[in-house]
Amino acid sequence: AETTSVPMGSVAIETMYQLDFEEFLWANGAGQEAIEGMRECFESRQPLQEGTHRYMLQMMRYYLLVGGMPDAVQHFVESHNIRAVRDIHRDIHELYRTDASQYDAELKLMIRRIYDMVPSQLENRKKRIVYQAIEDKKGKHFADYQDEFEYLIESGITLEVKAVSQPKYPLAESSSKNLLKLYLNDVGLLTYLLYDLNINAVLQDERSVNLGTVYESLVAQELRAHGYQLYYYDNKKKGEVDFLINDTNTVQVLPVEIKSGKNYKEHSALSKFLADEEY
Repeated sequence: AETTSVPMGSVAIETMYQLDFEEFLWANGAGQEAIEGMRECFESRQPLQEGTHRYMLQMMRYYLLVGGMPDAVQHFVESHNIRAVRDIHRDIHELYRTDASQYDAELKLMIRRIYDMVPSQLENRKKRIVYQAIEDKKGKHFADYQDEFEYLIESGITLEVKAVSQPKYPLAESSSKNLLKLYLNDVGLLTYLLYDLNINAVLQDERSVNLGTVYESLVAQELRAHGYQLYYYDNKKKGEVDFLINDTNTVQVLPVEIKSGKNYKEHSALSKFLADEEY
């Protein structure tokens, strides 16, 4: 996996990019032939063989727990011990929270607060960072925390998703930093923070647990690992969509909507979005 070493105090953290799901499969012994076969089935819209389907779903659930941090993947491959993997996640989490060596104490505190907010903000309907909630003060805006956001994004600790006012190619032309979503850089780190050792919430796909945020984080991580800048669109009258990416092959925009649960074929927001002839 491609990585960038970011100095943080006396420690170098490997950030973007973690192993993506395909690389996770390689690490766990899945052959290239099996992966290519899966890709061919996808491209030809053919179902996988049932055994392959069950195996890939199980590996995806493991990936939701382990994520792509190299140390976490290595511990999982060697031992399949989720407790040992969670120890790796805990150490990385604490390091992310406490070490921003180039900043003074006050800015470090703000960075920590914003970082700690990310999982809970993703549980909100809009999923955007609420700037007033960072210090519980009204009238706060993106500009008040620009250095903190820049650190979290540029270091690769979080993935940014920018709002666009027009879902048209190229998306950067109408993007804005004022309405910002942040995702953690690793889905395994997120499931550690949400569920810790309660792995059945993910492995058994428990109905009582809404994994929507987890799946969104997985998709954000995969898209970013493959080089896409992430955008989103939210308009009360014209619709909303979780992610937008530039499709340079067709010079168009590709909308991506994430659904969890059994009603994945019901996507009224996406249908309304696609029905707008202006887009």
